[in-house]
Amino acid sequence: MTHDEIRATLTLCLLASFADGEKHDREREQIRQVAEGLAGDQAVNLPGLYQDVLLRRVQLTDVLARLTSTESRQLAYEMAVCVCDADGQTSSKEEAFLAQVRQAWGMGGAAAPVAAAAAATAAVGTAWGRADDSFDVQARSVADAPLQSTALAEAPLPQGVAVPHPAAVDALPTTAAQRRPGTLSAAEMDSKILKSSIMNGAIELLPENLSTLAIIPLQMRLVYQIGQSYGYELDRGHIKDLLGALGVGLTSQYLEEAGRKLLSGLLGKAGKGLFGGVGRQAVSSGMSFASTYALGHVANQYYAGGRTLSTDMLKDAYQHVMKDGRDLQSRYLPQMQETARGLNTAKIMAMVRGA
Repeated sequence: MTHDEIRATLTLCLLASFADGEKHDREREQIRQVAEGLAGDQAVNLPGLYQDVLLRRVQLTDVLARLTSTESRQLAYEMAVCVCDADGQTSSKEEAFLAQVRQAWGMGGAAAPVAAAAAATAAVGTAWGRADDSFDVQARSVADAPLQSTALAEAPLPQGVAVPHPAAVDALPTTAAQRRPGTLSAAEMDSKILKSSIMNGAIELLPENLSTLAIIPLQMRLVYQIGQSYGYELDRGHIKDLLGALGVGLTSQYLEEAGRKLLSGLLGKAGKGLFGGVGRQAVSSGMSFASTYALGHVANQYYAGGRTLSTDMLKDAYQHVMKDGRDLQSRYLPQMQETARGLNTAKIMAMVRGA
């Protein structure tokens, strides 16, 4: 993306966050992660953009006009949706703001196709059985997927497949006396986390641009089930806070997963071809596998230890287990590929719904 497109996307996210007049820390964190994910090495003066929005130096119409391609508009809109939902709900004023963006870009209303991203909408619309739904309706359905479902989004493991256990989480200070009893044995928990990681890695191998939206709610459900196994009934806000503490906020995760495919189109047009073909799929599935693997194991240690671990301890453990996950990715790639062959978007969305 060009520097101006990145600035326009971030400004749109800021306008979305202030649409209802409320200032929520989770929304600020989402915007920071959007900035880090999109800007990379480019210098973006985020405090300056904040000031421009707060002092009303920018107008929505001017910001929208700076995003002209289908890919950049789609990505910017999706990021704005993530920011609005960062505090656990989208207010009526935020809904009105998103509707204004859709109207300006010709995305249509609740009963009209998303004209600016027809191909992507058709793919997702098939998954939901309603090709005429707008993107925000589809995204809201994913965001509101029930955490409490007992349905398991896990890949089966062939007989004899080794189930690893990362040593990094064992180094966390949880004594036997402090450890809460769980409903799963250590081996069963390791297997559950591995199977969830393989499933999310398999989802990322699918060609549909937006199928990977499912990865986020499936990861959240994994955390919910792990917490539940130690006697914790968690809400969506608590799980989002844990992901944010680990540096796995919803927007950054989306940028690593589904956003990678959208951005690859822009990079390809620039002649860079950094994420082309099978190579891009392997890298993306490695991120899905590794992030789920690390999140599951760190969450397991966190809840087993009575939620007493500090943020710094959690972050350090997460980074170490992420490295383990990346190293394991190639070992389990055949299982991911085999699982992916049995998936389609309808099956994935059924998993998200807990069906």
